[in-house]
Amino acid sequence: MSELSKLTIAAARDALRKGETSSAEITADCLSAIASADALGAFVHHTPDIARDQAAAADARIKAGDAPDMCGIPLGIKDLFCTKGVPSQAASRILEGFNPEYESTVTSKLFDAGAVMLGKLNMDEFAMGSSNETSVYGNAINPWRRGNDDAALTPGGSSGGSASAVAADLCLAATGTDTGGSIRQPAAFTGTTGLKPTYGRVSRWGIVAFASSLDQAGPMTKDVRDAAIMLGAMAGHDPLDSTSADIAVPDFEAALTGDIRGKTIGIPKEYRMDGMPAEIQKLWDDGTTMLKDAGARIVDITLPHTKYALPAYYVIAPAEASSNLARYDGVRFGHRAKLAAGDGITEMYEKTRAEGFGPEVQRRVMVGTYVLSAGFYDAYYNRARRVRALIKRDFDTVFADGVDAILTPATPSAAFGLGEMADADPIQMYLNDVFTVTVNLAGLPGIAVPTGQDKQGLPLGLQLIGRPWEEAELLNVAYSLEQSAGFVAKPAKWW
Repeated sequence: MSELSKLTIAAARDALRKGETSSAEITADCLSAIASADALGAFVHHTPDIARDQAAAADARIKAGDAPDMCGIPLGIKDLFCTKGVPSQAASRILEGFNPEYESTVTSKLFDAGAVMLGKLNMDEFAMGSSNETSVYGNAINPWRRGNDDAALTPGGSSGGSASAVAADLCLAATGTDTGGSIRQPAAFTGTTGLKPTYGRVSRWGIVAFASSLDQAGPMTKDVRDAAIMLGAMAGHDPLDSTSADIAVPDFEAALTGDIRGKTIGIPKEYRMDGMPAEIQKLWDDGTTMLKDAGARIVDITLPHTKYALPAYYVIAPAEASSNLARYDGVRFGHRAKLAAGDGITEMYEKTRAEGFGPEVQRRVMVGTYVLSAGFYDAYYNRARRVRALIKRDFDTVFADGVDAILTPATPSAAFGLGEMADADPIQMYLNDVFTVTVNLAGLPGIAVPTGQDKQGLPLGLQLIGRPWEEAELLNVAYSLEQSAGFVAKPAKWW
């Protein structure tokens, strides 16, 4: 077989079982693709020796007949996941030199299932960003181009390296994390599939924290079936994570029948934003028609507190970030600033954090500290928490009324150019999350599926939001949408 890095997880699994190829061969092809893709800035820590050893072990396991679905599948791992003995920097200078002595639960589960780690992937610093422009490693770049334009485009953020690597066939799939859309938005920008599971479905232990009540890890893959396979390996109760749910993990792949006859799909009126591009509106309308033609019942719904979601999110997330990032002080691990004679511990904290944190992280820590301060805690943080409860109640009401899934746009536009937002108000960048943050605030599962292209040939995605813990049903609706849309476009190789 040739061009093995282009295989899906499902295709690779089947080929491995039939003896048509080996994990060592697929891994070698991926490593070769990575070596010629430095221009994308997707992989930031390379682990070829680990990959080859894991591939050899996977081949032996497959030969012995003891092979889970993910056995032998080469993956990229977002730099937010702690990987034993391998740099895990969260794309921040402040964690320079941090090589964990432990493995995150997600990577442990994947490696126990026989998956292969090709290396660590670029991301926005501490997962704070929507364009992968806040990374200490430099930008990750979208493999897609606008028509004949050579301008570099964002792959989205914060899981930009993951999205770029999957779209460019550098790996068969990748891990991502989603705090306000950081799996779904990059997936939509790169023509890939991104699944954010229900909060608590996947353990957060060993993942560098951004906002603990919002963060959730999930798979970034080439299609919906692969997302189902990979989620099955990542999910499960973890006693090390107090927010991990002790709920059985179903066979997500088995749920992919494509039959959605009789299912009720909600279309929220609040997501029809003022100034929405005509291409996004048409994409949404076309997706609605596809689901209707597949036998689903389409109903208009209302989620009245949606308009408060973005401001509530940008109070809660920075507040939690300011608490989580307080541990990075130069004392125990990571970067420590050089001190002048007479400097004390206060100067060490100040200089270390000033050198170690980038501007976006500093901005969010300052906002978070402000909203948690004694004079403003009730005015901002507690009010945002009450709004969050109302947003969750909106979804609960809709699902109680019989809606099985909700269809919305994934992003307000196609991928934009790197640097195009540099001089914009930060709020303009935050608006990239307008369709996705509600899902995190309510703890729901959501998936982005590529369903079309804009007039310049860039991919566009739709989002499906599901009931809590019903990822299997959500994946099946997404599978039906994917089959109807028939999106097969790939970026033309320029890197």
